[in-house]
Amino acid sequence: MDESGFYLLPARVRTWSPRGQTPVLRVPLTRDHLSVIAALTEEGRLLTATRRDRSFDGAGVVAFLRHLLRQVPGRLMVLWDGASIHRGKAVRELLKERSVQRRLRLSRLPSYAPELNPVESVWRYLKRVELANVVCKSLEHLHREFTLALKRLRNRKGILAACWREPGYL
Repeated sequence: MDESGFYLLPARVRTWSPRGQTPVLRVPLTRDHLSVIAALTEEGRLLTATRRDRSFDGAGVVAFLRHLLRQVPGRLMVLWDGASIHRGKAVRELLKERSVQRRLRLSRLPSYAPELNPVESVWRYLKRVELANVVCKSLEHLHREFTLALKRLRNRKGILAACWREPGYL
């Protein structure tokens, strides 16, 4: 961080600078963030929830799982990592409900293998392709650009199918 309160980050995207001078991005120091949770169905539906005010916790995960149960008919198998918000009391309480037990099965992926999670491929595509050279001046700008990137991705069924094929599920 320099004296003005900015982080100096080396650019990791395609950019321009005079030969021999590494481009440096000046990023203001802030605690603002965008939290996103997502689910990808085998049919290529991408469901997401976004928070700007706080990170997702167990209650947020439960709300998202209830959203999935409303939006996706039939039985659901949810693959996810071992994050503490996935194992919390709120999630355990949800799983005790009979109506949820009939429709929802959770399967934990190994923590050493994030490449087995199809949603990780979604995040990678969004970061490396859709948002690769996007520089946002505010959290609202980031939220707007992220929403537009999601809309574009939802229309690219081949990319979403590839997110399932990459780890070998399809």
